[in-house]
Amino acid sequence: MFFDVEDLRTNEIFLKLDKTCEEQPEKKWLPAYYFDICLLNGTIIGHCDLRIGHNEKTYIGGNIGYGIDEEYRGHHYAVKACELLFKQAKKHSMDYLIITCVPDNIASSRTCEIVGGKFLEIATIPEDNEMYAEGKRKVKIFKYDIWKNSL
Repeated sequence: MFFDVEDLRTNEIFLKLDKTCEEQPEKKWLPAYYFDICLLNGTIIGHCDLRIGHNEKTYIGGNIGYGIDEEYRGHHYAVKACELLFKQAKKHSMDYLIITCVPDNIASSRTCEIVGGKFLEIATIPEDNEMYAEGKRKVKIFKYDIWKNSL
């Protein structure tokens, strides 16, 4: 079940729903929302997604993914998008979220820190994970308690 997303906006950005995907147990994929990150004038500046629930894949890949187009970086738009995704996760009564990034992605690590993530570990990506096939071998794992650190 997916919830309304019309309230996912700040005074700078909003998340425009691109699609939702139902759970795919055979792939160990959880239900997910996929968004465009937009400025208030509608300009798309990036994308983000939210995976609902937890399993071994979200521990390595995270509940949240994001990317900001190069020309719009440096304005903390990824942080603002994450904060909106935390709001959506609360609608699903999730207690915490995992956000991961490759260890050498300084900007993404900083985003995880700014939104209040607690660093858990640098984990090895299993060979059967899609991220391994992309050439990634390690991830930094952050945990965010959405009720304790409510935004």
